[in-house]
Amino acid sequence: MELGFTEILVIALAIIVLFGPDKIPSIARDLGSGVRKMKGAMEDIKTEILKEADNPVAEIKREIEKVKEAAREYDPTHDLKKDLDVFGKTPIVQNKADQLTDSHEGPVSR
Repeated sequence: MELGFTEILVIALAIIVLFGPDKIPSIARDLGSGVRKMKGAMEDIKTEILKEADNPVAEIKREIEKVKEAAREYDPTHDLKKDLDVFGKTPIVQNKADQLTDSHEGPVSR
């Protein structure tokens, strides 16, 4: 929405008629002060919105880093190695495994 010269002139004349020429400087000061306060409030709101928008992003990034760290520390073969150590130290299990392999020598008949 653009105001042309004639529209501005009509508004200025209306202000002069309504308020008188002696009150125009104080009205202009008050109007300038109000515009400044509005700009400041808009800037504060903008900063608050950006801060709140960055909060979840930062939280998500922290969670991603936690998952990455857990993935680096995870060793899927740890439990398997532990189980193999237990089997290797148990002679009964080893003997059972030897018996199973020895009893099935030769071709399978059906």
